[in-house]
Amino acid sequence: MNRRFAVVALTAALGFVLYQVEGQTPAGQTPPRPSADPYLNNPDAGKLQFPLAAPAGKDSGAITKALPGGVNQGIVDPAMWKYGHDFDAPADAKIWNPVKLKMMKGEKVTGGTVFSSTDPYTYCAMANAGYDFIWTEMQHDARDWEAVARMWRACPDAKAVPGVRVAYTDEREIQHATDAGAMVVVVPTVRSVEEGTAARNWTYFPPLGKRSTGGGQAFEVYGRVPGGYRATANENIVLIEMIETLDGVQSAREIAAIPGVTAIFAASGDLGNFSGYKQGTPDYERLINAVHDAALAAGKRLCGPFAWRDRPDFTCFQAGSEIAAIGRGVATELGPLKDTQGKPEVGPWAAKK
Repeated sequence: MNRRFAVVALTAALGFVLYQVEGQTPAGQTPPRPSADPYLNNPDAGKLQFPLAAPAGKDSGAITKALPGGVNQGIVDPAMWKYGHDFDAPADAKIWNPVKLKMMKGEKVTGGTVFSSTDPYTYCAMANAGYDFIWTEMQHDARDWEAVARMWRACPDAKAVPGVRVAYTDEREIQHATDAGAMVVVVPTVRSVEEGTAARNWTYFPPLGKRSTGGGQAFEVYGRVPGGYRATANENIVLIEMIETLDGVQSAREIAAIPGVTAIFAASGDLGNFSGYKQGTPDYERLINAVHDAALAAGKRLCGPFAWRDRPDFTCFQAGSEIAAIGRGVATELGPLKDTQGKPEVGPWAAKK
């Protein structure tokens, strides 16, 4: 019965989002139905004509010879290719990711951490608790991407934007995140400009990056944003790269300067782990200040733990997990009645000797 209720609730939530967008469509026009399947709208086979196709059984020489009217002349060379404008965002396209909006204004942004839960109800409760985005943990938790996509799909209109810390800089990891609907991508332990550039490449569509357009629920959930998801995704996705190691600190200025990197994160725990010094000591604070300087030099936002919300120039924060939030909420609600359970002398709840 609970499963049936979840399906009904999900259907209603998705319907509500689509209804809202449909209400913006001019009278008499029917917007195309967004789909997670990029091949759904292909015309029926047998109806297309191919006037520019290579002749049957003959080498066309296309690798070196342009077709009549082509923009790109000479040999096909990725470094010299003049990218087309079919997927450009409209000139008047507005930012629709609220996290990106706040970051552009320099306002403080908070991410609530969903660390271990795979339950859509728990995720949705966190996503509507007041955070700007949800930091879904995929680096240090064992859940799979199907579970993550299911949680995000359960409340697409939640207050908090879906976000994720992927496990590492990898095409599969990052594309799973973006195709599932992540609008904030956090990449851990970025050690070099090469790693940082690879993370950028897998996060963004061409020409800024190398993300493939293979489909996923992002194309359905955001399919009717003004300008369309494919054309406006690059302007709306937030990419945060974490500086957690000594070589990451050494390369922090170059990493922060990578086009497409929205913010860099001074990792409070792992900078201690990789340096051997605790927070507050001169050597530790030197590393944090070096990350701070890198962000300022590149004009990028600076992130850290929520405990640093009053630290100078930090405007982006990771807050506690769903487990910690439950504990804090119960403590606030119960006040002096917290942990005043009865103490039987026998049984499993008996006081430990």
